[in-house]
Formats: sequence, structure tokens, C-alpha cells
Amino acid sequence: MQEEPQDRTKVRIYTDQFIIVGEIAMFSDTRLTDYIISAHDFIAITHAQVCNLENKVLFNADFLNLQKDKVVIIVPETMMKPV
Repeated sequence: MQEEPQDRTKVRIYTDQFIIVGEIAMFSDTRLTDYIISAHDFIAITHAQVCNLENKVLFNADFLNLQKDKVVIIVPETMMKPV
């Protein structure tokens, strides 16, 4: 049985302390909302850039786990619009 391929989705995540831009692996026919609901305690993020709320880069990481309960806002980068 072949496993369904996963796509990399670039997201922007806001917590109460950080802004994280990175990629999550989810199936192509899955909505981001469904992915978050089905995630266990942590969300795996790759190619992550972590900034403070003033958008100052604190560090980059090839991989990090984010505690799901810390997410305030998550949005796909493709849906971000400049103001």
C-alpha cells in the first residue's frame, strides 16, 4: 500500500511571543483547519524563521516543534495580503 504524498505548505504562525514562518507537511486535499484540529500536542515546522513580535529575527531552524496550544493565529503564506 502506497502512502499518499504530502505537500509542504508555507505558513505564518503567531503566538503570544513569536512570529514563526515555516513549512508544515500536510496532504494536498487537507484544509489547514483540519490539519490543526487533527494535530496532537505539537506541530512540526521545517525551514522555520522565528521572530519576536517586532519582527526581529531571533533564529532560524531546519526543524522545530511548536506546542499547538500556543498558536494564536495560523495562516498560509499564500493568503497573506500586504496592507
